[in-house]
Amino acid sequence: MDQLDQITSILALTMGAAWASGINLYAAILMLGMMGITGNIDLPPGLQILTDPMVLFAAGTMYIVEFVADKIPGVDSTWDVLHTFVRIPAGAMLAAGAVGDVTPALALAAGIMGGGLAATTHVTKAGSRALINTSPEPFSNWAASISEDLAVFGGLWAALHHPTLFVVFMILFILLMVWLLPKLWRGIKTVFRKLRVFFGGKDKPLAPGPEPRGTTTHPIQAESGSEPPDKP
Repeated sequence: MDQLDQITSILALTMGAAWASGINLYAAILMLGMMGITGNIDLPPGLQILTDPMVLFAAGTMYIVEFVADKIPGVDSTWDVLHTFVRIPAGAMLAAGAVGDVTPALALAAGIMGGGLAATTHVTKAGSRALINTSPEPFSNWAASISEDLAVFGGLWAALHHPTLFVVFMILFILLMVWLLPKLWRGIKTVFRKLRVFFGGKDKPLAPGPEPRGTTTHPIQAESGSEPPDKP
């Protein structure tokens, strides 16, 4: 039973770190590092570096920057696009470090799965923000940003203190994403199609081409319906 609990805890931490990285990487690093440096949790060797003061300072600084950028319509989507190249690799690295002292093959497998989970949450966040930005008021952005931060802190807390519950939540989340991501993609394509029309990108009608040879109607035939005169 103790071994099963240990496996569940490792799985929850691995999935939690990757999942949170796709939403707000800096909040995830900051929370894990602070809980580790204060003694609330025992981080595995691969994540001990998160307790370094320099790492915490960098994560805290970038969290403040993201906290502001994430609440400005348009800027948040640009920020998400740029962080496609940051959140996903970082999620894979955190997942690989969360499994502890294991074989390289198992660490690599954890990194691959963690990168996939981080990509899923990142795409979901970026896609939903693109749809929210179609609304002119900023309050929906603020509500979404604050909700995402609270989800990261609450989700990691659950992963560390209630791992079984969190694993069940992750399974449900993955099933929800399988259903939701195609709908988000269709919504994003609709938004971009409307933007192309708005900015004059609508396809122009083609100019009428020349009539095929042999189908030209003789003027006299068109007027009187008689046959054209024979050439001498």
